[in-house]
Parts: sequence; C-alpha cells; structure tokens
Amino acid sequence: MPDGTAIAVSDLSKTYQISHQHAPNRATEALVEFLRHPIRRKKFELFDALHSLDFTIGQGEAVGIIGRNGAGKSTLLKLLTRITAPTTGRIELSGRIGSLLEVGTGFHPELTGRENIYLNGTLLGMRRREIIRRFDEIVDFAGVEKFLDTPVKRYSSGMYVRLAFAVAAHLDTEILAIDEVLAVGDAEFQRKSIAKMRDAAADGRTVLFVSHQMQTVMNLCTSALFLQAGALAFQGDVDSAMARYRDSFDDYVVAQQEASRRPGTGELRARAVSVADPTPTVTDTKVINISLPAAERELPNYFVSCHISDANGATLAQCDSRLSGTWLEADRAHELTLSIKDLWLRPGRYSVDVFLCNMGVMDAWEGASAFEVLPGMPYPEHASEDAYAATPVLADFDYSLS
Repeated sequence: MPDGTAIAVSDLSKTYQISHQHAPNRATEALVEFLRHPIRRKKFELFDALHSLDFTIGQGEAVGIIGRNGAGKSTLLKLLTRITAPTTGRIELSGRIGSLLEVGTGFHPELTGRENIYLNGTLLGMRRREIIRRFDEIVDFAGVEKFLDTPVKRYSSGMYVRLAFAVAAHLDTEILAIDEVLAVGDAEFQRKSIAKMRDAAADGRTVLFVSHQMQTVMNLCTSALFLQAGALAFQGDVDSAMARYRDSFDDYVVAQQEASRRPGTGELRARAVSVADPTPTVTDTKVINISLPAAERELPNYFVSCHISDANGATLAQCDSRLSGTWLEADRAHELTLSIKDLWLRPGRYSVDVFLCNMGVMDAWEGASAFEVLPGMPYPEHASEDAYAATPVLADFDYSLS
C-alpha cells in the first residue's frame, strides 16, 4: 500500500445464498422431511450485497458511509473488520482495526464491566498493559464507575453502548469502525462520542462511521462513501455525497414499489401506503393510510413502525404501534390509519417509511409515500428564515413578560 493509506479495497464483492424453502425447527421434522425426500436439494437464490468495490482511504480521515437500507453499508464494515469473508476481492489495512458494530459486541453478559473491559480489549488485539494504561480514561468516559463490578447483563442498553464505545475509542487501534450504535446513547453522550471520534481522526487514526443521522455525518466526517444497491456510487467530500444521496431518492422510491426488492424477510409486505392530504400546512394533523394483506402462512402478531424522514434521510418522527398498544393479527387483512398530531414540520418535502416487524423486520419500505408541507409559518409575526432555520421541527411556543 502507498504511504499514508489506511485502507485499500480492490474488486470487493459479497454474495449471500438465500434459501426460500421452509427450514424444519425440530429434529423430528427434519428426519421426516429427509425420509420423504432423501435426494431433494435445497434451492438457493444468490444475493449480491456488494459488488466490485474499489476505493482507498487515507490515514487520519473520518469517513461517513451513507446509503439507504439494503445498500450494503453494514456488510462493508463487517468485511473490513474481518467479521465475515468477502466472496471476491482484496482488503489491505494499515494497522489494527477496532470495531463497534452492535451494542455489546464482544461482551460476556455474566462478567462485570471491569472484566469485560479487559476481555473486549483483548479481543481487539490489545496487550494487558495497554488496557491498564487506559483503564481509568475508559471508565470515566463511559460514566459507569458505580456499576463497574456489576455483571453487564444488568446494564441498560445505554450503559452497554457507553462502555463498549469507550473501550473501542480509547484503545490504541489505528482504525476505528462504528455502525449506528451511537443512537442508543443520550444527547450528552453522543456529543462526547463525536468529539472523541473527531479527536481520534486528528491524532492520525482513521474513523469509519455508518449512520442514518446525516447531521452527525456532516458534523464528524471529512469525506464520505455513498453506496447504492451494493455498488460504490460516489466517494468524495461530504456535501457532494449528501447531494448524490438526495438525488437518488426518486429512483429508490420507484424501485421500492416492487415488494420483492425491499429489505426484510418478505413473510408479509405492505400492500399500499398513502397520505390523506399530500400538501398539508405546518399545523395540520398528518394522516397516513396503510393497507396490509393477510399473511400466506401462520405468523405471530406483528407491529408497524412508521417513520417521517426529511430530504437528507434523517428520521424526524417514529410512530411505533407498540407504543399505543396496537398489535396486528397476521392471519387477516387490515386497513390501518395513523394520525400524527402536533408535528410542526418546516415547509418542504418529507417521506413516509413503513416497517412491519415481529421477531425481525418483515418489510422495510422506505419512501412508501411522501408529502409536501406548504409554505407559511404558523406564528403571528413575520421574521427572516434564520429565526427557525436551526430546527427541522417547529415548536408551538409563546413568551410572556412580567
């Protein structure tokens, strides 16, 4: 690799085999199936998660990896961190890589926080003296000193991610890969984490960051990779990558109309999604209609999560039916109506994303519908745009003097 290069990737591809046959979940079922069809071969569909990626990343860069669901972002990080092997291609890394791809990765639930710091550090390739040297910094950053000798199975998800991030960020790996996990932490922890990653890049470490929070990518990253349908569509500065991301939306929406092309298990797919009023005002209640068919086979009850996203793909509202106690029976069709009250969005275009879930995600329909909030502010006085430009959501407020 040339000097100053942290990561070099050439002709990188990853293909998965997807079986469409029902897998027996008991040994007796498997035996009966074998006796009935002893020579039947399983049928697989090949799915190209990534294909023919070529890129290099310099040392000390903070690189955002962006793209819509199913674009291959997480698969790319798993290849770079050696969690899974590529189907074809070559990856060259300059130095050790630390990763935080899922909450609590590398943690043993029965061990204490103290023991897991040593365990996780060892798994990242650190020597014991390196861990000891950074131990106090890790504990202070994570803010879990009171619970250091408590088994991590008793930690909340927020405590889990704070400790896991603190270990990965403070140990001396040359490359740090992070996948979306910061969404678990509170706002103060996210601020500290972004500052820590920025400092890591300034110290010469290379940071790879996958996130749907585009504002975080813009605040942290010095460059970006934009993945589209498993291919590298753009590599360069963050603003240009974001522009390509926005421009891809219309093509992506058209592709997602075909249910079989959407992410998810496919056990159940939404039939149609529509907005009652496609041009609401700022203060109007947003009403979304979701048509759901009956499942073709027996499934457990499921829930619906509907997201409202802006032009950058940032989720501004998440309306999860579990929060209202609404679970749907899979063996019958449903016409579901979602009413979102008091969501004051700035004038502009917004997309509606719909997810059907039980034990996993059955259907992930990004861009299922869209609406355009009409121009016009709901306030009694006119002011220039800088009076509300800092926020995507407008507040119903008033000042009073005394």
